[in-house]
Amino acid sequence: GNPIDHSLSPLLHNFWLKKHGINAIYEKQLLEKNDIEKIINDMREHKIQGINVTVPFKKAVIPFLDQLSDTAQKTQSVNTIFKKQNKLVGDNTDVHGFSEAIKLMNFNLTKKKALILGAGGVVPSIILALKNMGTSEITLSNRTKKKADDLKKNFYFLKVINWGEAIKSDLIINATSIGIKQNEQIKLDYSKLDSQLFYDVIYNPPQTKFLENAKKTGKKTENGKSMFVYQAMKAFEIWHGITPEV
Repeated sequence: GNPIDHSLSPLLHNFWLKKHGINAIYEKQLLEKNDIEKIINDMREHKIQGINVTVPFKKAVIPFLDQLSDTAQKTQSVNTIFKKQNKLVGDNTDVHGFSEAIKLMNFNLTKKKALILGAGGVVPSIILALKNMGTSEITLSNRTKKKADDLKKNFYFLKVINWGEAIKSDLIINATSIGIKQNEQIKLDYSKLDSQLFYDVIYNPPQTKFLENAKKTGKKTENGKSMFVYQAMKAFEIWHGITPEV
């Protein structure tokens, strides 16, 4: 991925690898787009046994793979690569991660309305997860409207609104990278937002300005830690055939 400084994936995977006595190491690698082919070839040549993909390459890796799982196909987003009968398969464990995170909060999405801010790498996964959980309306707002319109081609039911527009929703999700850096914030009028739950996919820092501001108005907030842990758990299971304990 790029950037990867904030990623805690090595911490988690190496903890599980040690715990289960697996002779392996998980490390992070900062890449540019033109490095993708080389790293995929390293996997073909057995120099690497598995790969996680993060922002901004979740779609860019697809042309280099042999096949996609059903979820990766639907989202056109890959975050986990594994080998099956010498073929490189792209999978998506973000959908599972987000669904588990919402379930843990006992937040019932049936017939609820959701608003997503951003159109980056993880957004297709969130859209699919929300749809699978019975959300009645999914609206998307992105700084570059074209990116939002492109997602609509994949998910016909998606409503697209202009950046900064406020609508009524039960759940609002920050899926932008705004907040990873200290003091960055999305300019929103929190008094006009009536969402019951404010969710941020960012988990490091644990409290972004988006969550901090929502908390001040007495709203329920949640960061992306559970989503991060459960997508990692699923990836670990795919690679090692072991479901690690959370």
